[in-house]
Amino acid sequence: MTTSGPPWAPDHPVLEALRNRRAKGHRPDAPADDLKIGLAVEGGGIRGVISAAMLCALEDTELITAFDGVYAASSGAINSAYFLNGDTWYPLSIYYDDLATRRFVDLRRLFRGQILDLDYAFEVIDNGKPLDYDAVITSPTALHVAVTLVDELRTEAATDFTSREDLRSALIASAWLPVALRGTAEFRGRRAVDGGVLTQHPYRLALDDGCTHVLSLSTRPIQPPAERLGLSQRYGVRHLNRIRPGLGDGYAEAAARYRGERRTLQRRMTEPGEAPYVLDLAPLSWMPMVKRHELDPGRIMAGARGAYEVMYCAIEGHDPALIRNGLLRAVPQLTIVAKEHGPAGRGRSGRDAGRAPA
Repeated sequence: MTTSGPPWAPDHPVLEALRNRRAKGHRPDAPADDLKIGLAVEGGGIRGVISAAMLCALEDTELITAFDGVYAASSGAINSAYFLNGDTWYPLSIYYDDLATRRFVDLRRLFRGQILDLDYAFEVIDNGKPLDYDAVITSPTALHVAVTLVDELRTEAATDFTSREDLRSALIASAWLPVALRGTAEFRGRRAVDGGVLTQHPYRLALDDGCTHVLSLSTRPIQPPAERLGLSQRYGVRHLNRIRPGLGDGYAEAAARYRGERRTLQRRMTEPGEAPYVLDLAPLSWMPMVKRHELDPGRIMAGARGAYEVMYCAIEGHDPALIRNGLLRAVPQLTIVAKEHGPAGRGRSGRDAGRAPA
């Protein structure tokens, strides 16, 4: 970092609105203002550990109840479901404790069409570090899960979930990454794939839903976007067009559109412009990059640490130059997570004490 200041305006309207709500004790059932503040959460496979760490920082800075809606895709949607439970330690630890293994991701399975094993991931989510689906459904803050409807060629921001199974199928569909998984998922009787195929970042869903302020969490570093599709993306276009003619073309168009949007988002970090306001936060360019299929637990942890530090600095008004200079660090803490068993014998999580930011 240089001494010219942080890459975002310290008094950005989104940050000011969140601080004001925290100070006034805003809750969805007791609003502190007439704003509509959305939280947009990007995923990206293992790279979702970045948004998980940012959500952990939002919980630790007492902002869980500050949002009117959460809009998320892929692994970001799973992170967001835990966030609404107040269990952000769980999704963070899942990445380096449970998913950094070839049981979950193995590029050698490419030609079998199953680089990822979602069954294994959801075994962890359902039983190992259980997500309380019912608490998400009844949360006063609505979760909107981005799902790409294959035959309709559009993105649906699924919400108003009718059951545990309905929410679970939305999370699976949103994380159904083409190429890494064979075929398509099914959501409410329709073919579906990853929520980021036709809408590259869920911040757009928040704006479409009328949000006046959006805190956008991106898992790719703050840097100029690539000018053209990479090799794997070009392969993805062909693969998607085989699933449904026009789907791959729509993906290419969405990627090109988002390249321009990302430039605008980066400019609006320091020049907020007019409402609606969007603040897009992401790892800084010099921080370790986490790949979509990352298996190195150390790199995953380093990415989580940096993301937590960025969010903390933004919310609390600190210059992130302090991070690079070693004057501000997220220090991992050990903590106890105990399981309580109800009448049906299902595990229910609860953090006994302490914080574990990264």
